[in-house]
Amino acid sequence: MVEKASSPPAKTELSVLYNAACPVCAREIDHYARHADRHALPIRFDGLQTADPAAYGVSADTAARRLHVLHDGRVLSGVPAFVALWRAMPGYRWLARIVDLPGLRQLSAAVYDHALAPLLYRLHLRRSRKRD
Repeated sequence: MVEKASSPPAKTELSVLYNAACPVCAREIDHYARHADRHALPIRFDGLQTADPAAYGVSADTAARRLHVLHDGRVLSGVPAFVALWRAMPGYRWLARIVDLPGLRQLSAAVYDHALAPLLYRLHLRRSRKRD
């Protein structure tokens, strides 16, 4: 898992806040982090378990529910966060352009907001209860 220190994210770089305790989330973000490292991209990846979600303007619970990205002082979440991340990464810009097309943007957001993110969040809560 890629987790960095929890100093506040810079406003000029793209910073990603994700739930590192979620195996699906961690695997995907680890892939992006390796890609960013290979290309020396100014992208920071903060695991929720070691970062301060308040630096992103969200609570820990809100951060666990979906991906958040801080870019140019703006916090994006869900599909817009993925689009911002993909736009910053060579090899993924095509995906950002496709997902951001009218119609597909709304469909992607609906699937993420109403199916994928809630499912991953419920699994996160279940894992958290088992640890306690």
